Amino acid sequence: MADASEDPTIFTAHSLPSDPRLWATVTNAYLGTRVYHDTLHVSGVYNGACGDTHRAILPSPLNVQLEAPIGTGEQLTKTFVLDTNTGSFLHTLEDPSFRASQRIFAHRTLPHVLAFSVSVTRLATGSWPITVLLQSTFSPESPDLDLHLGPDFQGARYLYGHTLTPEQPGGPQQEVHMLWTPVPPALTLGEDEEDRTWEFLTVVGSSQAEAEACLAEALRLQARGTLYTAHAQAWAQLWAGCGLDVVGPLALRQALRGALYYLLSALPQPGAPGYICHGLSPGGLSNGSREECYWGHVFWDQDLWMFPNVLMFHPEAARALLEYRIRTLAGALDNAQNLGYQGAKFAWESAGSGLEVCPEDIYGTQEIHINGAVVLAFQLYYHITQDLQLFQEAGGWDVVSAVAEFWCSRVEWSPGEERYHLKGVMPPDEYHSGVNNSVYTNVLVQNSLRFAAALAQDLGQPVPKRWLEVADKIKVPFDLKQNFHPEFDGYEPGEEVKQADVVLLGYPVPFSLSPHVRRKNLEIYEAVTSPQGPAMTWSMFAVGWMELKDPRRAWELLERSFANITEPFKVWTENADGSGAVNFLTGMGGFLQAVLFGFTGFRITRAGVTFDPLCPSGVSGVHVSGISYQGNKLDFFFCEDSVTVEIRARVEPWAPPLEAELWPSQARVPLPPGHKVSFPCSAGRIQRSLP
Repeated sequence: MADASEDPTIFTAHSLPSDPRLWATVTNAYLGTRVYHDTLHVSGVYNGACGDTHRAILPSPLNVQLEAPIGTGEQLTKTFVLDTNTGSFLHTLEDPSFRASQRIFAHRTLPHVLAFSVSVTRLATGSWPITVLLQSTFSPESPDLDLHLGPDFQGARYLYGHTLTPEQPGGPQQEVHMLWTPVPPALTLGEDEEDRTWEFLTVVGSSQAEAEACLAEALRLQARGTLYTAHAQAWAQLWAGCGLDVVGPLALRQALRGALYYLLSALPQPGAPGYICHGLSPGGLSNGSREECYWGHVFWDQDLWMFPNVLMFHPEAARALLEYRIRTLAGALDNAQNLGYQGAKFAWESAGSGLEVCPEDIYGTQEIHINGAVVLAFQLYYHITQDLQLFQEAGGWDVVSAVAEFWCSRVEWSPGEERYHLKGVMPPDEYHSGVNNSVYTNVLVQNSLRFAAALAQDLGQPVPKRWLEVADKIKVPFDLKQNFHPEFDGYEPGEEVKQADVVLLGYPVPFSLSPHVRRKNLEIYEAVTSPQGPAMTWSMFAVGWMELKDPRRAWELLERSFANITEPFKVWTENADGSGAVNFLTGMGGFLQAVLFGFTGFRITRAGVTFDPLCPSGVSGVHVSGISYQGNKLDFFFCEDSVTVEIRARVEPWAPPLEAELWPSQARVPLPPGHKVSFPCSAGRIQRSLP
């Protein structure tokens, strides 16, 4: 159990990992890099044609290392700190005579700004100058951009250019404009100074005017001495608005905080105007150069693994992720047409256009289950927000209906089985390709079509008869003798699978299973799932065992995820051996869901958010703060014998009054805003107050 004095929010080390991929990231919604890395990325800026498209490398002026003065004694100590409270990375050098600190951050409220500061403080009495060194290898060159130096602007250097090769023939070559404060080789605290701070800015925009305006805004804050404090206050405000913590082991608390921090870093500040999302890639904005972290492409990882967490805490950002899918619908329509089908087929790997940019055709052609993940995200969003405007006016209905049309054109009728079949697909288990009737994919087809029909009714749209016919008659493979779901037609128990696949039925995919079948699915696939598979797998097994009220087994499975968390900065790797994508937001997303949806039992349904809390072994309480539901913000705390719910605020003027319906008694407990309401630990549902 964690001692009360242990802080799960600050990660400290006296040296950096030997593998630079595992150094802390510095990211906001528009810019991303790693500390001491020569590359930064800009959201949505890709270079390269079709399957070669990747995040364009922009040289980073932020790659500056603080070094101690020559002749500093052996008493010098170094610390490296990632402070998730303030969204900043701090490198400190200290000996008995001075302390020098470098703070690096991606500005929270000015997303076009990256910054670092250097502070030097005299610790010993005396008046001699203290000089620290700044090591920079900045070079204004890029393999992806045609860059040119322009005239200085308000003391900042200026670099501008455009990408070399558009994603699609005839497409735009994206412009990048960067202004940055030149960095001297050394900084000196004068003889009569006790302390001093210097600040250095990097500003990036899509035009010269935008970059100059963003620099001017940053300089105004700098002149008032509030550049960093505005950033830190925004992070404090963000953490005050949402959180996920447990009464339990420090390692679990740190893992949760780190994962939520890296995910929130990729999102805009709540209420930020004009945010356009270009999708979340598995390695985030700090990664995705050529041949790195899937080249910054957007997968199902966004919709199935990251999105549910974003939705619960930050529905504005969740909507922006859906708007990315709406903006790339034209590409999805073309993908379907290119494959000979109707409707929309979202790219397995997507960049700017939504056209398929996966370098290997087999995945783009066969992993059509991404369509079901995209629609599930729209479905969950609709249930949480009741945001009809997204569907009526902003293109959401076009996505949902186009996916329904794709499914109906992609299935084939089997007269022998009197069922619709879906042939020649690859399920999430990528060890098997070209299979028929992937149970995971077919259940998603069913879910997509039923949601599309229900949404059509809500919107006053006609419901094509074929949608529900296919939903009702698509084959869902099931072995009656062994009482489990084969992964696909012809799957034999004992065949190795790559990752969570069938076990996704029940959660995150809504699908009714008896406890006995759920258990059989978990047991059969746990035994054959590759230990070399990706990080999110074991989280979903843990959710399954939580559903079955086996807290010991749930914890054993969740613990396997810790092999993917690297020290000291809690950066995740895709695979337990350290290979694959790094800063693996997908794995973090699965891990967060294991607690946010697994421990609590939260399920987002049309009727409300159900709950069925259970503490796994070693955890005695769970606190979730800032959950969003239909315009309300609420906190949810539970321990072994009680649940406490508080409606913190009605964020939207239309937010309905809520209540908790408890099961099995069906007692209805009002949830008045501003009041903590407690009841014995039980299952139930948070819902609109019924008349």
